Amino acid sequence: MKKSNFLIATALLVSPLAMAASSQDGTGETDGYKLVWQDLFDANELNSQRWNIEVNGDGGGNNELQYYTDRAENVRLGDDGKGNGCLILTAKKEVYGGRQATSGRITSKNKIAFKHGKIEAAIKLPKTANGLWPAFWMMGNDISTVSWPRCGETDILEMGHSNGIKDGVTDRLFNGALHWGVASSEHRILTGDHVSDYSLQDGEYHIFRVVWTPNEIAMFLDDNKEPCMRVDISDRSSEDGVGYYFHKDNFLLLNMAVGGNFPGIHDAEGITALPQGSAEMLVDYVRIYQKDDAKSTLTLLK
Repeated sequence: MKKSNFLIATALLVSPLAMAASSQDGTGETDGYKLVWQDLFDANELNSQRWNIEVNGDGGGNNELQYYTDRAENVRLGDDGKGNGCLILTAKKEVYGGRQATSGRITSKNKIAFKHGKIEAAIKLPKTANGLWPAFWMMGNDISTVSWPRCGETDILEMGHSNGIKDGVTDRLFNGALHWGVASSEHRILTGDHVSDYSLQDGEYHIFRVVWTPNEIAMFLDDNKEPCMRVDISDRSSEDGVGYYFHKDNFLLLNMAVGGNFPGIHDAEGITALPQGSAEMLVDYVRIYQKDDAKSTLTLLK
């Protein structure tokens, strides 16, 4: 295992709508944070030293309809139509492996792990209504030994919730969440529904980020200074408390689920978000910024 230091980049802070139209700038090295790792997805193929492509049709524990494959139809790198290389996760309405749809999911589990920092991704979201569930999130890298939810889960972005469908704000309502607990039978969750002032499904990239410190986890949209969700994690004294689970190495996940408990749709006939048979979630970059202190770690595991 070894520490990593990657290219450092800076960025201009601009208004949310201008930020949405900007490519690969990000929020930059602010408040003492330095860029320590990034993937701009500019290569011809996904970097297998950084990412795993999941292949399964287990429904993700949420009664999801998709089968995650490693086919180029579902996971690939390509041009976003504006000259930017990006990760493209494609959901398709098709029967595959006994499921009613296919899609893509990648993780950095056992390849890149980190503790604390400013973590962000620029994501171009598809029209999610009704039935798509794109997400950018993190879990404890010890999940294989302690299982879920004891590993801890931080959802930086989830979109397509049934509340958004019900209230007619699917293009603006998104969620952040923390999941934890000693066992699945004692799963605990804190969620933060947030309705943006502007559409997040406007064909532009939007930046979703979490600032994770020894004291709190805070979620932000674009270059907004006020968090959409903030949770105190300073108290680590009890397994009953949220702070006990969020002070260890995490890995990254990006995926686009189809149907399931989150959108409240459990049959392909209810999926109206795939009128042409498919939809794409584009990721321009993922970046990890950290402060130069002993409490932050970044490790390449492979």
